[in-house]
Amino acid sequence: MSEQMTTTGRQTTAAAERASGMARRSFLKVALGFSFAATALGTAIPIVGYLWPPERAGTANQVRTLAGTLKEIPVGQAKILPVNDKPVIVVNTAAGGIKAFSAICTHLGCIVYWDTQKGVIHSPCHDGLFNPVTGAVISGPPPRPLPAYELEIEGENIYIGKPLGELYKA
Repeated sequence: MSEQMTTTGRQTTAAAERASGMARRSFLKVALGFSFAATALGTAIPIVGYLWPPERAGTANQVRTLAGTLKEIPVGQAKILPVNDKPVIVVNTAAGGIKAFSAICTHLGCIVYWDTQKGVIHSPCHDGLFNPVTGAVISGPPPRPLPAYELEIEGENIYIGKPLGELYKA
C-alpha cells in the first residue's frame, strides 16, 4: 500500500507541475502578445499623428495679429514675429514707413533678418538682399521679391493681416 501511495503521490506531483506549467505558458503567451501589441501601437500612433496632424485652434480664422507698437519698432529698425505659424518681418524705414513682408527668403527658404548697417533685409542664404520698402530683390539669387502682408496701424498698435502674395513653398 505504501508503494501505491508513493506512486499516487508522484502522479499528483507530476499533475500539479503540468497544470502550473500550462498556466505559466499561457501567462507568457499573453504577456508576449501584449508586448508586441504595445510596441506596434507605440510605433503606429506617432506615424498616424504625423500624417494627419490636428487642426490648430484659432490660426485659420485669425484675421490679424498684433505686431507691436510704433515705439517698439522705431525708424531704422525691424522685428520678426510669427503670424499664423509663418515668420513675418516688420520694417520701419524713413523712406517707406512701416512695411510687413514674409521673412522667408524666396531662394532657399531661409529666415531673413534686418541688416541695420546696410538698411536692407538680408538673407543668409547666398547673401540675398531685399528692398525694405518694396520687398524687391536688390542683389543675390532670390528669384522673386518678398511677399508683402496687409498692415494696419490703429493708434500706436501695428497689426498684420493676410499675405498679399504667394508665400515660399519648399
